Amino acid sequence: MARYTNHVEGVVYKKQLGTYFVRSADGDVVCSISSRLRKELIYPIADRSSIGHHRVQKVDDIHMIDPVAIGDCVQFVVAEDGAGLITEVLPRRNKLARSAAGVKQLEQIIAANVDQLVTVFAAALPAPHWNLLDRYLVTAEEAEIPALIVMTKLDLVEPGTFDAVMDEYRALGYHAILTSTESGHGIDALRAALNDKTSVLIGKSGVGKTSLLNAVQPGLGLRVGEVSKALKKGKHTTTHVEMIGLNEGGYIVDTPGMREFSTWNIDDGDLALFFREMQPYVGSCRFGLDCTHRTEPGCAILKAVGAGHITKRRYESYVRMLD
Repeated sequence: MARYTNHVEGVVYKKQLGTYFVRSADGDVVCSISSRLRKELIYPIADRSSIGHHRVQKVDDIHMIDPVAIGDCVQFVVAEDGAGLITEVLPRRNKLARSAAGVKQLEQIIAANVDQLVTVFAAALPAPHWNLLDRYLVTAEEAEIPALIVMTKLDLVEPGTFDAVMDEYRALGYHAILTSTESGHGIDALRAALNDKTSVLIGKSGVGKTSLLNAVQPGLGLRVGEVSKALKKGKHTTTHVEMIGLNEGGYIVDTPGMREFSTWNIDDGDLALFFREMQPYVGSCRFGLDCTHRTEPGCAILKAVGAGHITKRRYESYVRMLD
């Protein structure tokens, strides 16, 4: 039986399927996770109060739901041969999660203990999908994580094409940066926004994240691109994720290009609370908190849409998320 050291605390900065790289004050350690931890945290299929204290009805493989996320602060022990074993995930400051792909409704934690979500969209090739952006923003609102909107490839469209849309988001309090790696427009502003923060980048494949990151820090996009190639090998969850350091301070966590993004653990009845402009009207409808804000008479949100206080486009995003 392996002998272990006393518990040490560290941060998970990289992971592959079933393997976690943890950085502590004493150095980096390659870890696995204890079976007890896996059984305790992978429990999406049953209410734990309905089963015996130590009885496990089913435990999914680690590639289906990962109990340890990039950015997690963990406790671990180290064996004589240098191998580590994570025994506990310490309380998270926040977590960015989505509904994992597949038939089962399972949570996939993208990253934990982060400072901001950076949503990246291209002005063209591919064209921006505002409903996807709104899904990202709703997820950030639910997790209480600040969100930054970044548009790339500005040189591919006429000047001012997306100024009105970005102004809509700025009016809601979101920081939006328009960039072009060809002209250098917005790169300094983006570099400053990333400085000394742990940022999660999210966006569809082809939006130009690699070029954008190379403009911010030469070689950074190439390194992140190597990680992204490994990410595409995963079927239901990422197989390789890494927190990459920035020269001027801070970290970047890249995510795989996602064609779809489903929110996690947001009830339809609560959805309007995570649209900043709708939140003040929640509870003011004729039917109170039972209003779905779709066809009900006396709906305060529908009235606000008609008056122009809520844009039709954002309202349509809300309805699409309900569907």
